[in-house]
Amino acid sequence: MLEFFAKGGTVMYPILLCSILALAIFLERLWSLAPRRVVPAKLFAQVERLVLDRRRDEAIGLCRASDSALARIMLAGLFDLPHGRERMREGMRDAADRESGQLERFIEALGTIASVSTLLGLLGTISGMIEIFSVISTDQTVNPPALASGISEALITTFAGLTVAIPALVAYKFLQARVDGDLRELEHMAVRLVALVEGPPEARDLHAVS
Repeated sequence: MLEFFAKGGTVMYPILLCSILALAIFLERLWSLAPRRVVPAKLFAQVERLVLDRRRDEAIGLCRASDSALARIMLAGLFDLPHGRERMREGMRDAADRESGQLERFIEALGTIASVSTLLGLLGTISGMIEIFSVISTDQTVNPPALASGISEALITTFAGLTVAIPALVAYKFLQARVDGDLRELEHMAVRLVALVEGPPEARDLHAVS
């Protein structure tokens, strides 16, 4: 493996760095985007029940105890609830914007790594081709072993670049789709919470509850 790496030339070092960064970002995002950290399964139902029972303070405490994007968005709405539904919507919208930035964090970097890895592989290919033509231009007779180094560099760096770029691109698309789905779910939950306050007769006076 080390011999294979060495034959690829100096371009292999940034390709290796790209692979490490891509893996680190993917694992970190998987951990950060776990359902319990974004949209916990039972949290909204519990908050919904407390709000309908006019137990706003308990709903706030429940949201504070949950380290999730949904909890922080609902918490903003519950804090602003006494000031009216419009203020509640604005507070939840601002919180959702902040959470959106956190959910999308580092994901664009994966797309960049995929592009850069491909270009680095191409750079290594060009470097290997330059070495090949350099040998051809200086030797009167073509010596296959003398060309082997350049050919190896060209092929190995292309292979390495694509080996990093393809999984990075797949991970980028996967995480992007997952975040888009989470954001739609968060928006749906926020709308339901506002509708809960506006709709049921027993919840219409919740803005007066401290």
